[in-house]
This record gives sequence, structure tokens and C-alpha cells, in this order.
Amino acid sequence: MTEHFASDNYAGICPEALHWFLEANASGHQPGYGEDEWTQRVSDRLRELFQTDCDVYFVFNGTAANSLALASLCQSYHSVICTTVAHIETDECGGPEFFSNGSKLLVAEGASDAARLGKLTPDAVEQLVTKRDDIHYPKPKVVSLTQATELGTLYTVEEVRAISAIAKRRQLRVHMDGARFANAVAALGCHPSDITWRAGVDVLCFGGTKNGLPVGEAVVFFDRALSEDFAYRVKQAGQLASKMRFISAPWIGMLENDVWLRNARHANAMAQRLHERIAGVPGVRVMHPPQANAVFAFLPRPAIDTLHAQGWKFYDFIAGGGCRLMCAWDTTPEAVDAFAADIRKACGA
Repeated sequence: MTEHFASDNYAGICPEALHWFLEANASGHQPGYGEDEWTQRVSDRLRELFQTDCDVYFVFNGTAANSLALASLCQSYHSVICTTVAHIETDECGGPEFFSNGSKLLVAEGASDAARLGKLTPDAVEQLVTKRDDIHYPKPKVVSLTQATELGTLYTVEEVRAISAIAKRRQLRVHMDGARFANAVAALGCHPSDITWRAGVDVLCFGGTKNGLPVGEAVVFFDRALSEDFAYRVKQAGQLASKMRFISAPWIGMLENDVWLRNARHANAMAQRLHERIAGVPGVRVMHPPQANAVFAFLPRPAIDTLHAQGWKFYDFIAGGGCRLMCAWDTTPEAVDAFAADIRKACGA
């Protein structure tokens, strides 16, 4: 069994990214630390993609991207507003707090439909901002959105604009964790600029690893003033690659001919296929229809144990007791059908 549904990080490098990785390797000696032609070329491509003169940096992984981006927006006495399931809250091992020297994460709790879907709302942001304004309370400074969310849902362009409007009114910055940004753009069918800076986002952590890159995320500052000295943060955090071209060059393969969108559309389609094949299975309760490249569903415990014993890998602790079934750029229809068939058998269907 070579395909699994635990994470899109399980997938390998897509051919287009690998091609440019090898091209960079064959280009002879190149300046280090991001001064090479490949890094400059990709940075310009990203500026063209977003249709604005943004500032671009490359780091090894999403934890570094989010943590350093938030640290650049906050002082130690500030706070960051996010959801209860935000990756920065649950899966960064305290990285944002560490790199900001103590900025606190303020979690928006609630029983609203949006909260159950892993999303912030303007009201939730307003409630946290206005909760207290005394000097004993960490001053709210940033709103952090994950797109697509940790529960596989999406913020529409209008929703991002509405949250950004509240943020701007309260003098907050807007950060977007875009580990699966490609999947969101592919599903929404919008221009990447419309869901980011045109909607009020100040900095985007554009994920590439989950979409077919070997390694590396792009931190994109739409307001260049906010990235002052960011290069020093990257260096100090051990994220400045000496052979930066091997992180940046594969992005060419993703950006040419919109491969990044093609990969995302395929992963999203595989999630839809999986959903269609298990939605009516007795004992399976899908939490919500998939919007990106993951299906979230409650499965009977014996079925989970059976599937794991058969060798299928998927997480059953992320969705509040449910299972996250994640599809990738290279997930095949055959693997989806085989997995769905084993789910049906495990559930006695």
C-alpha cells in the first residue's frame, strides 16, 4: 500500500517541482543565502501572481513561516486572535509565543456554526478585542485566519473582507496561515489577490510542501513596511538556507502553467470522490461536506481499529473525535475507491 489519507505531507514531489530542483542543481555554482537567480526569479513570479509589489521570503516549513510572521507583527505584550483549532494554537509547539518573546494567543470560543467549522467571525474578533482594555490584558494586535481551515472549510472572499474590516477598525493586522492556500483558491475559483491583500490580509504564509514541493513555504508581506528586518528573524531562527535555490527553484514548476492550482484541484476532487463513496455508509457520520481536500467524518471505533490494522493511515484525533481523511496532489481514484470499500466493509455495509 503506497497511498494513505493521514496527511498531504505524505505525498512526494510533483514532477514539475522536481524538474526545476534538478535544473537548479545543474546550474553550476550559485550565490548563497537567497542571492541566487532562482530565488529572485520566483519572488518576481509571486509578485506577478498576486499583482502587487509584495516582499517574499522562503523558510523550511509552516511552523517557521507562521511563527516568524506573527513575531514580526507583535511585541511581547501583544496577543493574536485565532480559533480553538488553529494550527498556531494546537500544533506549533508554542512557536509563535517563543519567537515573539511571549505574545499570547487569544482563542475565540463559541458554539456558533462558524466555530464548529473552525472559522472566526467578525463578532468573535470584536468580542475578544473589546473584552478588556486595561494594561493587565495582552493587547490584541493580530487576527490569524487559516485558509483552508484546520477542519477543511473555507473563508469566502466576503468573509475575509468582513473580518479584515473589523481588524482595521481596531488597528489589528491580519495574518493568513495558507498551508493549504492553493486548495482554497482552487475551490473558491477566485484570484489569489482577491482572497489576500485586496481583502485586507497583511501577510500570507503560502504553503507549497502540501501541494507538491519537496520543502519550503513562502512568507509574503503585502505591506512591505511590516517586513522590516524580517530577514534577520529568518537568519536568527535558523531558517535562512545557505543553498536557498533548492527551496525556491521548485516553485517555478508550481507556478508555471498554474500547476499549483492543478494539483490543488485534483486533491479537492479526490476528497469529493471519497465523500460521495462513504457519505451513506451506516455508522459513518460526515461532519460537513468537503470544501477543500479533506473529509472529516466520525467512524465507529471498531472500524477505525480495523482500518488501521489493514495498514490504512489517517488521523483520528484532529476533529474532536472524528477522523481526518486527507487527499493529496497525487491521490489516485483507485486508492480512494479501495479505501472507501474497506471503510464500507469495516462498518459492516
